[in-house]
Amino acid sequence: MIKQILGRLPRKPSSKSTANGTNNNNGGVTAAAPSVNSTQGPNSIGGGNNNSKGGSAPAKLSNSTSGASRGNNASSAPHSSGTNKSSLGKKLAAVASQTGPMMSSAAYEALPNFRDVPNSEKQNLFIRKLNMCCVVFDFTDPSKNLKEKDIKRQTLLELVDYISTVTSKFNEIVMQEITKMVAANLFRTFPSSNHDNKFPESYDPEEEEPTMEPAWPHLQIVYEFLLRFVASSETDAKLAKRYIDHAFVLRLLDLFDSEDQREREYLKTILHRIYGKFMVHRPFIRKAINNIFYRFIFETEKHNGIAELLEILGSIINGFALPLKEEHKLFLVRALIPLHKPKCVTMYHQQLSYCITQFVEKDFKLADTVIRGLLKYWPITNSSKEVMFLGELEEVLEATQAAEFQRCMVPLFRQIGRCLNSSHFQVAERALFLWNNDHIRNLITQNQKVILPIIFPALEKNTRTHWNQAVQSLTLNVRKIFSDADPELFEECLIRYQEEEANEKETREKRETTWKRLEDVAASKVV
Repeated sequence: MIKQILGRLPRKPSSKSTANGTNNNNGGVTAAAPSVNSTQGPNSIGGGNNNSKGGSAPAKLSNSTSGASRGNNASSAPHSSGTNKSSLGKKLAAVASQTGPMMSSAAYEALPNFRDVPNSEKQNLFIRKLNMCCVVFDFTDPSKNLKEKDIKRQTLLELVDYISTVTSKFNEIVMQEITKMVAANLFRTFPSSNHDNKFPESYDPEEEEPTMEPAWPHLQIVYEFLLRFVASSETDAKLAKRYIDHAFVLRLLDLFDSEDQREREYLKTILHRIYGKFMVHRPFIRKAINNIFYRFIFETEKHNGIAELLEILGSIINGFALPLKEEHKLFLVRALIPLHKPKCVTMYHQQLSYCITQFVEKDFKLADTVIRGLLKYWPITNSSKEVMFLGELEEVLEATQAAEFQRCMVPLFRQIGRCLNSSHFQVAERALFLWNNDHIRNLITQNQKVILPIIFPALEKNTRTHWNQAVQSLTLNVRKIFSDADPELFEECLIRYQEEEANEKETREKRETTWKRLEDVAASKVV
């Protein structure tokens, strides 16, 4: 029965079958990755605000996510189909997931090359090849189906070449078959061993060895095929949005949790192109990414693709029109700033810092909000994380105007004062480097009557007692900047510091005297 189905499939391509995901194709790598060059990564996207109010409600989005990506791969896909071909589609999925690796070579033969058929037959051949590539092989056993895997790989390469050279618009039937083939190969659930069984306390993505996708020799070509389809000038966005729809986008987003960085790089480029081409999907894509961030921040603190998603958002934010919508400001406050909280922030901090700085450069009035957000999530015991925060703070302050600086300078320099006195020399050094930035130094000088009294004790302690010579030297340079700018203010702060130091010494001596007297009384009662 299986041989009959597969033998009949290429000659009778299905034009109404559903774009189902198929079973997971994991296992050991059996062949080298094909040399298919991907296009460059995301560039800036304009018109982030010039979109229709698309996207479903949050509740619907949540249901779609759980239904489309976390469920069984044999579930129905986003594109509804005619019932006359549904049984064939189900049988094909069953063959691909269960008996595919056991098929005989006679049931899976290569189809003619495109150059060997007349132009009138090329579209039919294209559809037959797409259906042929819906069969998913098991890569867990390198010795199985070697011939069939090679035939499929060559067929996928032919499809990539064809879609790059086609000169006519893709019709609805072709688009449906394309999305069906892509879904059959790409959409899958990842094994729970990814990190589901690892607790946040013990899970460290920097130390864990990433799992390389065993089916990558086929997956890479499918990703390249999808990328070229989305980017093709022959793909009509108005027609294609019926097949590259919300459910399709959600399942693509779920793939960002792949441990294979090669896969995440392709996904990043493809999602960026989808965002640029399908304007109607833009609000929905932003909402879906928000939901991934919320779950990561407040529930799991485990996800492999946060850096890539932030890289996409960096180019999206860069294209936001002014004035910024309230929706975008809420995204900054509710998602981006809380992303500083997870322990694994080092994995994506560079991309996060870029997104944050983009917001401040777009609207300088957001600087106060951002700085107070950084102070809220400031690390207490993690010195390397503190150094990162100081670096990000410098970038934000560089885009901050005087009015916003004055609104947050008191809590800000209380924290900087604590950093100056850090026993970790890199933290103290990084805080002192803020005075090397001309813009920041000018902001501090303009407001030194408020700032100097806050940090003066920290400066004095460093010059007297800090163990690191470099920190002492930098502290003396900063003291000189203040004393040269306003000698009278510097002298006032010095006198006040000496008085407070004398008062502290007197209080300490009184406390010690009291304790000594109490100890003497206790000793006499014992005797």
